[in-house]
Amino acid sequence: MPDLLDVNKLNMAEDLEFEAPVPTQMISNGEFTPLPQSKKQKQVEERIKELADENAKRHGVSRRQFLNSTAGMAAGFMAMNEVFGGVFGVSAAEAQEAGAADERANMYKDQFVFDAQTHMVHDGFDQEGLLGLGLFAAENWNPALQQEELTLASYKFDNYMRQMFVNSDTKVAVLSGAPFDDPSWTFISNDAIIETRDMVNKLAGTQRMYGHHVITPGQDGWMDKVDEALENGAPMDGWKAYTIGDPLSATTEHPYRLDDEELMYPFFEKAIKHGKTKFACHKGLMPADYETSWADKWQYNTVWDVEKVAKDFPEMDFIIYHSGMRPFLEDPTEFLEEFERTGELKWASDLCRAVSDNGLTNVYAELGTTFANACVTHPRLAAALLGTLIKHMGADHVVWGTDSVFYGSPQWQIEALRRIEIPEDMQEKHGFAPLGAADGLVKSAILGYNSARMFNIDLRADFEPMLNDGVQQLKTDFALLDGIRDNTRYGYISPT
Repeated sequence: MPDLLDVNKLNMAEDLEFEAPVPTQMISNGEFTPLPQSKKQKQVEERIKELADENAKRHGVSRRQFLNSTAGMAAGFMAMNEVFGGVFGVSAAEAQEAGAADERANMYKDQFVFDAQTHMVHDGFDQEGLLGLGLFAAENWNPALQQEELTLASYKFDNYMRQMFVNSDTKVAVLSGAPFDDPSWTFISNDAIIETRDMVNKLAGTQRMYGHHVITPGQDGWMDKVDEALENGAPMDGWKAYTIGDPLSATTEHPYRLDDEELMYPFFEKAIKHGKTKFACHKGLMPADYETSWADKWQYNTVWDVEKVAKDFPEMDFIIYHSGMRPFLEDPTEFLEEFERTGELKWASDLCRAVSDNGLTNVYAELGTTFANACVTHPRLAAALLGTLIKHMGADHVVWGTDSVFYGSPQWQIEALRRIEIPEDMQEKHGFAPLGAADGLVKSAILGYNSARMFNIDLRADFEPMLNDGVQQLKTDFALLDGIRDNTRYGYISPT
């Protein structure tokens, strides 16, 4: 078992008795230790329950049914505004009036949403400790679509399809993986990523999925595997790297720098030669005691190597996962106060400086996990993160990602971005521009347009067919079933 988390001291998010439409405490995907539920998060939870009890009667449904509805989602953001301050655009009518929330949801259901970071595990994965895989939620395909009922784990293909494409407005997703010093921990191989991509796209009849090839610099034979992939026609759509080495083990043996000219530059040169120029790299997400628990290795998870490598390889697009942001493991109020005082977001601000000070146009900030946890712990942090990235990197260099299906359906995260606005006092103090409407230029760029440009998707030609393809038909068929939507979260939560 990787040694970053002692999962025996944590509980499973799947076991939460109250399934709120938006999370009411921090959930970990296994890469960091989650904070206990805070006083304000508890207040949000209690207020959601009150709003659910009040409004379920108006709608003539049970509390559970209400919470699983678009009106319940609206109630969740109302509760967050009441506790944390007005950050999300939501009206009481959406929770109270029949059809009001559905009407709003229908306005945006065909918005182009490209999720640049998603995950699943292969059917034979047997390491039950990783990412809450020991607890399985039985999920069944629509009987009309399958000859026999299938029951798969929460993080396997069945539930991935349901949560990513049925229970959310996601239109396109990148399936990614991760390396481990112990290969038995690999939750999906490079070959399986491509096979899954091809299977989904065959079902769809359109390009609904892209796939990564995970590289393992420093491990025996890693470049041989790269050469083999390139010689076989390079079927991957992009690369994925973890400069920390094994992201779950503080004793990892293979940390490295992207700007290591001896180790990495031959790889970049080969990738460019073969036209494979999309490179995603995990950065950030370190525990609060990173300086001691990860000793001399934590720096490999910072963005210290981005500036030079991006300058040296302008042909490559460098997508920095998690925006390089340290997770919010300190008290969120203190973390926000530090930002208000200094304008700094650890490591994410370093990424911004590397880009803005050098005029880099080939570096992108991805929002997976960082945006979700910021919304859950303190929404003003999410606003600060967006404001900082957009101010220094431009709205055209921030890309959407959710780390799902490890967190369940990404729909609440999509709704959070659609509804969030940077508070006026923060705009004035830090020189942030407003984010604008849910379907305005800024949010549309982040949710999908930027990744569409990067992956050469012609939205005029390629998007409309997605609205009537095999995946959309799957979504339509599922919508005819009762109880198919849920608010279940996956991962680890603090027991206190």
